[in-house]
Amino acid sequence: MRIHDVGLYMVQNDAGETGFQVWVGGGLGRTPILSTKICDFVEKRHLLSYLESVLRVYNRFGRRDDTNRARIKILVRDMGGPAFAELVEAEWTKIKQKASYLELTDDDVTRMQTHFTRPDYANEAATNENFELQLSNNKTFAQWVQHNVAEHQQTGYRAVYISLKAPGIPPGDCTHTQMDLIADLADEFSFGELRTTHDQNLVLADVRLADLFTLWQRLSEQDLATANIGTLNDMICCPGLDFCGLANAGSIGIAEQLNARFDDLDYLYDLGELKLKMSGCMNGCGHHSVGHIGILGVEKKGAEWYQLTLGGDASNNASLGDRLGPAIDKDHVVDAIEDILKVFIELREGEERFLDTYRRVGITPFKERVYATEEAA
Repeated sequence: MRIHDVGLYMVQNDAGETGFQVWVGGGLGRTPILSTKICDFVEKRHLLSYLESVLRVYNRFGRRDDTNRARIKILVRDMGGPAFAELVEAEWTKIKQKASYLELTDDDVTRMQTHFTRPDYANEAATNENFELQLSNNKTFAQWVQHNVAEHQQTGYRAVYISLKAPGIPPGDCTHTQMDLIADLADEFSFGELRTTHDQNLVLADVRLADLFTLWQRLSEQDLATANIGTLNDMICCPGLDFCGLANAGSIGIAEQLNARFDDLDYLYDLGELKLKMSGCMNGCGHHSVGHIGILGVEKKGAEWYQLTLGGDASNNASLGDRLGPAIDKDHVVDAIEDILKVFIELREGEERFLDTYRRVGITPFKERVYATEEAA
């Protein structure tokens, strides 16, 4: 929400009415900025007119004279959130009554809801003894359920994450054979629906408990059941120099080194949730600015170097990562990541996440360890 040009967060007011907080001016890339909240509550029926007001203010004052500063995030940063909000409020006051065609009526909402009907869920899917038996008897299956299967609002169903982060392949890739299988599995097990995620994985959103073991077996046959969702190796990775003409450094090669170094799933599970994100240039397609650990490829005199950031977060409690220090050469990036993880293990309290440990202790202990090792090397 806070890293987008316009973000909406659904809330309820004191009267129990549903509406939206409005956040404006976020974005990543060369100039990463977190958005600013400009309104605490907009009623559903006035949402379109309020957003129209946001766009009108941007169109009037945005820096169209400079392509490097034309984003709404630059306008909000330079103008300041309160001043931008005041202009939006003034514009909204003028148009929300006159532009009645922008008001969402109950009929409009009902009409749109007809395009998003619920699947024909089976009531008998609520429990399944065979699933519980397989869960008890098969450790590998149980690990996959724990890490790649999520709870569902419909009793007897689960959402299944298909990891595209198997060791030995570029993160987010799959073969034509795997794509054919996934399409078939979506038809067979999830009402024909397949979803993509921003972190380069896939989701079968409506899988019955009774089908999970069979689905896992079918995915395993095509190396699509790596139980690593949310771990270090479930990284976001841009194509880098291998496929992108804008990149300054490679990303896929670093991902391969990381997978080779950290190939013990039990170790990854012990680390807990850890979001590593990597970009091969300042455009930030890999979202490195909001990674718990971010890796940014840069070019120095024709060689590939990498800047590391720590403490980024793309959740509602968003933060931009802090730069660890000078860029690190390609041959020592994975060593630096290992040093960072060792400091985390030494300093974490209980089952604390990496991000929480970092926010508690700050960057200094990580910096001291990484660059002491760099100097020794």
